Amino acid sequence: MSAIDEIWLENRRGAQTVGIAEAAPRVSWRHGYADPSAFEMAFERYDGTVETSQSASATLARWPFAPLAPRDGGWLRIREATAPEWSEPLQVEAGLGSEWAANFVSPSAKADARLRPAYLMRASFELPVPAGEIARARIYATAHGVYELEVNGVTPSDDRLAPGWTSYRHRLRYQTHDIGSALREGANTIGVWLADGWYRGHIGFDGGVWDFFGEDLSILLQVELTTRDGAVHRVDLEDAWRWHRSAITEVGLYEGETFDARSHPEGWSSPEFDSTDWASPTVFTREQFSAVIEPPTGPPVRAITTLAPVDVEHLPDGRWRLDFGQNISGVLRIRPRGAAGQVIRLHHAEVLEGEALGTRPLRGAFSVDTYVCRGDGIEEWEPRFTIHGFRYAEIENWPGRLDRGDVEAVVTHTDMVRTGWFASSHPGLNQLHSNVVWSMRDNFVDLPTDCPQRDERMGWTGDIQVFAPTALSLYAAHGTLTGWLQDLAAEQWPDGHVPQFVPWVECGFPNFPTAAWGDAAVIVPWSLYEHDGDARVLERQYPSMRAWVELVHTLTGGSGLWNTGFQLGDWLDPAAPPESPGDSHTDRYLVATAYHVKTARLLARTAHVLGKNSDALRYEQMAAHATSAFQAEYLSASGRVVSDTPTSIAVALVFDLFPDAASAQHAGARLLELVAASGYRITTGFVGTPIICDALVAAGDPDAAYALLLQEDLPSWLYPVTMGATTIWERWDSMLPDGTINPGDMTSFNHYALGAVADFLHRRVAGLAADGVGWKHLRFAPLPGGGLTYAEARHDSPAGVAAARWTRSDDSLTFTATVPPGATGTVQLPGAPAHEIGPGEHRFTVAFRPAHEDPPVSGRQLVAPDRSKS
Repeated sequence: MSAIDEIWLENRRGAQTVGIAEAAPRVSWRHGYADPSAFEMAFERYDGTVETSQSASATLARWPFAPLAPRDGGWLRIREATAPEWSEPLQVEAGLGSEWAANFVSPSAKADARLRPAYLMRASFELPVPAGEIARARIYATAHGVYELEVNGVTPSDDRLAPGWTSYRHRLRYQTHDIGSALREGANTIGVWLADGWYRGHIGFDGGVWDFFGEDLSILLQVELTTRDGAVHRVDLEDAWRWHRSAITEVGLYEGETFDARSHPEGWSSPEFDSTDWASPTVFTREQFSAVIEPPTGPPVRAITTLAPVDVEHLPDGRWRLDFGQNISGVLRIRPRGAAGQVIRLHHAEVLEGEALGTRPLRGAFSVDTYVCRGDGIEEWEPRFTIHGFRYAEIENWPGRLDRGDVEAVVTHTDMVRTGWFASSHPGLNQLHSNVVWSMRDNFVDLPTDCPQRDERMGWTGDIQVFAPTALSLYAAHGTLTGWLQDLAAEQWPDGHVPQFVPWVECGFPNFPTAAWGDAAVIVPWSLYEHDGDARVLERQYPSMRAWVELVHTLTGGSGLWNTGFQLGDWLDPAAPPESPGDSHTDRYLVATAYHVKTARLLARTAHVLGKNSDALRYEQMAAHATSAFQAEYLSASGRVVSDTPTSIAVALVFDLFPDAASAQHAGARLLELVAASGYRITTGFVGTPIICDALVAAGDPDAAYALLLQEDLPSWLYPVTMGATTIWERWDSMLPDGTINPGDMTSFNHYALGAVADFLHRRVAGLAADGVGWKHLRFAPLPGGGLTYAEARHDSPAGVAAARWTRSDDSLTFTATVPPGATGTVQLPGAPAHEIGPGEHRFTVAFRPAHEDPPVSGRQLVAPDRSKS
């Protein structure tokens, strides 16, 4: 077996490699060689020619072969130059490029009703060449709406909710489907399921909007057959299309799906089906729409796994209640045996409130699916074009007894590669980390959203801004995030303004420049660059990054002080009233000015990376000016910070805004006082929470960080864990201690933003972090404490697998560091000199207090039970 076990293109692990946009994609691979001499790359093109080359790097190696023309491709293999074994071949193929000939065809050019059906579209054709002469057969497809394909009754793809959600007026992604195995000699039929999705359906909050991106529901589909002689045969389908309403009589992403199995036309996508009574569609030319049609950068949405219920209860009203033990994004798959016409309804909720499903937080997202039985034995069904956030479900009008195998939950989200893990001797921390992982999974449904359940599910910029480092630790989210950043730049106003969520939907939210939200334009690209060391994302996003920082500079009037206009500030400060989550105790303009400093500094560093030296000087000066303005407005001479809140001090400490070490030390001491005065309960909101533990460490007291981290009383990270949470809540008190749901209108049990603390678990608790860009040098600096007897983290980095693990017994600390091939590391253990290490596993033992002697904080002994990791 080859020691090269994974190959990917660009920085898009897990993404499809057939139908790509790049003519010369960069190549990365994982390998197990400690000291490779070089790597040999071989590319066998479809015409049989073979090109070879060598590369010294296994990360983002340049494409050494002739560029790919549209449709061109072949099989890529890699091996270590002195090894005999080649990797498994990776098929690489360019997409269609701009060579579209088909037009959009629509079964519904405009809809008046609010809940619309899904449609079936079919087009039959005769193979223009003998089947045995076909070397490759492709469908290139996209939609205004969401679609699924069938070819001669066979589904060629497991993608869901394709083509995904983009800024549809600017960018529309298309998919490349291999249909060679589904074709037959003679007559063939292409079938399409088509529904509103995000394009024309109900999206947004405060009532939301319909038809925001357009009024038409359309498919754009091109069939091409390449014969063995290299000739391309395009199948003209425009006059062949026919449509009919499907058995999905009503469907909405928020509302749910209704399917009447009695009306489903069996065999509808086979050539033998009689569609003479189906209607002809409306044709729209591609030129009638403004979007650029391009391949996706990230993996598709798929059904990832299924969950069986952990508990089934028959309720007095006849319903069956199922608990799946985990809050997810997805749908239910049911297998009923009912009479024809029997109506089964599926109700979804994240939590129970008293004896009922807690549906009030769903607001306008009804989340009810309906199935009308066909009546011919055991049937199986799951919704196609809706998605719900839920842990609990109730089945209404189930025929007979419901057994555990009759219903399962289908977990559905972007099919990202997992790259980060954490475990410790504290079960609560392990569950917290699990909750963060699940909240990321549930909210990466094609793009990074705020929640998967209520009538919102928007790509909030502030959420991913604070969470991006954690996201990149846990999953290979690069393809998803680079695609979303393209939408951010597309939605950005000419003056540089970045909407609070992307894609932007005009649903009543005040769309003004907002610190910490708009700053995602700078911080997310920089986070990607730091993780991968790939400057291409900075090159592409640089105009967007620059436009945002210049806008903020203009809004300060050149003063460096952003102290006017709309701001969300330290959103969701736990002291804010439920009905007014923006009423933080921290001055919102302090937050705005601090972020201006941060992003101006990052833009200066970006300009340096890109060789834009005059820009770098400008933004260094801008950041220095804004820093001075911050200090003059918000800091006393001794280091006291205006607002005198943990968030205000944490921002000043972590963003390095103090003029000298003495004032920073003074502020750190005050931060420790405030956190202790709160009883080590959370007093920070959206801005302060992701950095508060780092601020406490910077203040010189990691035990205070543990006190905050391990607190179980409300508000705290572990309070939801004690309440049975399996995801991160939007509010610290989304559920109150008496089991009732927070009375505010904005309550979710699945938001990842406050889970950004998982990055601290990896970096500081376990002690695993990159030092610089691209994971070429690692820093191992664990902070044992909190009564923990062990902690460990692992990250499948661009350089390979890196890991850290420490254990404590008696009066010693044993630490194991794993450095990937080609990387180096620095180990800094408490009370010991630093060690420089190279690739491989390294073990160190130093003297350190036993776990039971970890110091109490204000009389609170922080000893956690030493159990096996969960």
